[in-house]
Amino acid sequence: MKKPVNHIKIAMDGPAGSGKSTVAQKVAEKLGLLYLDSGAMYRAVTVLAIENGVETNIPELIKLVKNCHIEFSENGKSIFLNSEDISTQIRTPEVNTLVADIAKIQQIRIEIVRHQRRIGEEGSIIAEGRDLTTIVFPDADYKFYLDASVKERAKRRYEELQSQNVNTTLEFVEEAIRTRDEKDTTREHSPLRTSQDAIRVDTTGKTIDEVVDYIISKVSTENYQHRTEKKD
Repeated sequence: MKKPVNHIKIAMDGPAGSGKSTVAQKVAEKLGLLYLDSGAMYRAVTVLAIENGVETNIPELIKLVKNCHIEFSENGKSIFLNSEDISTQIRTPEVNTLVADIAKIQQIRIEIVRHQRRIGEEGSIIAEGRDLTTIVFPDADYKFYLDASVKERAKRRYEELQSQNVNTTLEFVEEAIRTRDEKDTTREHSPLRTSQDAIRVDTTGKTIDEVVDYIISKVSTENYQHRTEKKD
């Protein structure tokens, strides 16, 4: 049985393909934290929009998001919307098509941040996304910014797509990554940027386990330092 760390928040940002999702999940498992997948929350809202037929009715969707309840279980492996397990529904092609447009709506982002902060107050978490260290949890106990070269990130994504039998090319995936980076860093609301006090981790050429061990070592070391300072 994993020993939970005393109520802490770990926030992690980074571009697509930097490895943050896999790293965050593994850190959560090893430290006994809840893994908060911010992307899954935007997908949950997209499911909400589809189920209620308000994909293009933004005012009605905002009302629904304000009054819905989103929660995670099994260390973040399952996501529930109004007590219904929608872990499978959030990965459908229809959600894939709509989620980007819904996620860029400012009022939706504001409401999702409110939900994220509520979850953060309920217990120890590791949360990852693109605005976690700067907008959602600027007061997080630990902040990390994961990055990797465009070529490395494209290679990872290409191999993932190949394993899913998706017919594409490495060149196409690399261009898609560059386009995504441009959109994430220049969008009007909550753009991807580095928090000044975040620890930057270049994952290029590193295994997932190496990155996980490094992050855990920083959390463990700083925990020890904090305990020592309190005794002094």
